[in-house]
Amino acid sequence: MSDFNERVKALCSHHEELLCRKNEPEEWGNGIYTRYKNPIVTAEHTPLEWRYDFNEQDNPYLMQRIMMNATLNSGAIKWNGKYVIMVRVEGADRKSFFAVAESPNGIDNFRFWDEPVTMPDDVIPATNIYDMRLTAHEDGWVYGVFCAERHDDSLPGDLSAATATAGIARTKDLIHWDRLPDLRTKSQQRNVVLHPEFVNGKYAFYTRPQDGFIDAGSGGGIGWALVDDIEHAEVKEEQIINLRHYHTIMEVKNGEGPHPIKTSRGWLHLAHGVRGCASGLRYVLYMYMTALDDPTRVIAQPGGYFLVPQGGEYIGDVMNVVFSNGWIADEDGKVFIYYASSDTRMHVATSTVDRLVDYCMNTPEDGFTTSASVETIKRLIAKNRNNK
Repeated sequence: MSDFNERVKALCSHHEELLCRKNEPEEWGNGIYTRYKNPIVTAEHTPLEWRYDFNEQDNPYLMQRIMMNATLNSGAIKWNGKYVIMVRVEGADRKSFFAVAESPNGIDNFRFWDEPVTMPDDVIPATNIYDMRLTAHEDGWVYGVFCAERHDDSLPGDLSAATATAGIARTKDLIHWDRLPDLRTKSQQRNVVLHPEFVNGKYAFYTRPQDGFIDAGSGGGIGWALVDDIEHAEVKEEQIINLRHYHTIMEVKNGEGPHPIKTSRGWLHLAHGVRGCASGLRYVLYMYMTALDDPTRVIAQPGGYFLVPQGGEYIGDVMNVVFSNGWIADEDGKVFIYYASSDTRMHVATSTVDRLVDYCMNTPEDGFTTSASVETIKRLIAKNRNNK
């Protein structure tokens, strides 16, 4: 066997060890969810065939011809008995694309399907697409709603100026996608999510109106809009159902994560909140619940964050960030929460529907002042004293 073939063999063996690595739960936690020691998908998990030319004549040094930078912000769905995530893969060229990875148990042994997703363009092609939310809708389609980014041609001299719209596509097999027109709205939109059921016979979207590509500006928080025709989706009226607040985890902006989970007590929502700090923007996850009979009515919202970067999760392309746009609720009530850390790698945390409902319903809300927080702590201290 030639030296080149030996190197290929060693490379493949090393990659297979990574893909087969068992993921172990962290020993200690907060009782709400269980974190796991290893990331579930990294740039190194992407197939070698996507990165290497294995022709010795063309690539005698066995170099990576196409380098991958990150795997992040993945939608999720249970598909043919497997735990499937729609990964945002970012190449070294800064372009993102979608690729499907599946696992038999939801916590390790994730393997990518053979090829990335081929996503048709809208009438005006996007420069970059990313952060797909997957929704198995009651109309029978699986929808992917994602951010479609284009250069802001109103600022021709600024090569960093961009616009964001919500791209919409649908599929029956996660391979072949029908691209629908982008969601039409009065403002820029990122973090748009399709509700899994019809509401008053219409499609319902969670939105995040914003004045610019990055800044929410006058956008007040997570919005809600009903749309008559998904094939020509247009937001005509939009109401804010989850507000931003000063000096909280979501004072700069907030946005819906994956579509909510339906429970007997209400809809469970996972969202992200953003605040400014000395090192930039800090992204955390939080939860809230809305009523079954009215998904716009918030019935519970624990104060503070639900999940934040921990240990090595702080380090990456964009520091101090966790972001989630995918979770899976099994029929037995177990919930797999898929989140990215620092725009670099994917992780999983597990919980149950019952635990998450208990967390939402019985965790004190944010009182919005120091004195209110102290009084909340004192009430818990008094309760524990009385229980002794």
